[in-house]
Amino acid sequence: MDAVIKVGGSLAEKPKNLRNFCLQLARFSRFYRILVIPGGGVFADVVRILDRTYRISAKTTHTMAVLGMDQYGFFLADLIPNSRIVYSLKEAKKAASLKVLPVLIPSRLVLKTKLLKPSWEVTSDSIAAYVAAKIKAKKLLLVTDVDGIFTENPKTNPSSNFLKEISTTELLKWNTRTCVDKFAPKLIQKFRTDSYVVNGYYPVRIRKILEEKPTIYTKINP
Repeated sequence: MDAVIKVGGSLAEKPKNLRNFCLQLARFSRFYRILVIPGGGVFADVVRILDRTYRISAKTTHTMAVLGMDQYGFFLADLIPNSRIVYSLKEAKKAASLKVLPVLIPSRLVLKTKLLKPSWEVTSDSIAAYVAAKIKAKKLLLVTDVDGIFTENPKTNPSSNFLKEISTTELLKWNTRTCVDKFAPKLIQKFRTDSYVVNGYYPVRIRKILEEKPTIYTKINP
């Protein structure tokens, strides 16, 4: 697989941009073997709200959040032309070989692995990193609604500094969630995955990464 691309739920906040992104993904799949991993989006947000109110067990919230990813996956597949829902990596490889864009419904794969512990530190970023390692993808792209990783949240602090690259060691020292969850750097480090955080509102940047050409992103060095 050339790339595992996690599509963040935040992209759904701008329908026109998300629709364009999905069209471009379909075009990229003509030339690259890509596997789409859905984020949790509003579905996972509902689980967070319920958890804050009712203090649900970690196992239950994890299961509910992963099932939320399933929901977002069905939604994305409906928007992406020439896509196919898949439930396994074997199905994903077959679809990609036929130049069909596979969208993984991750719960069957994720909920049976012991590597991904039930925790809010383990979200769709970690799941995408895990899948990228399992399928031996050349690249992992974490697609979000910001240009990459900043020293602080750029939405609340516009003067924060953009990082062109950062090591997993440094990211783990921060011990906080950025636009990437806290556990994903450990998996990227463990499996030595070539990883990028990139803004999905500019699909040309995704294409540039696939082409290995300069563009705007944060490279996470294992």
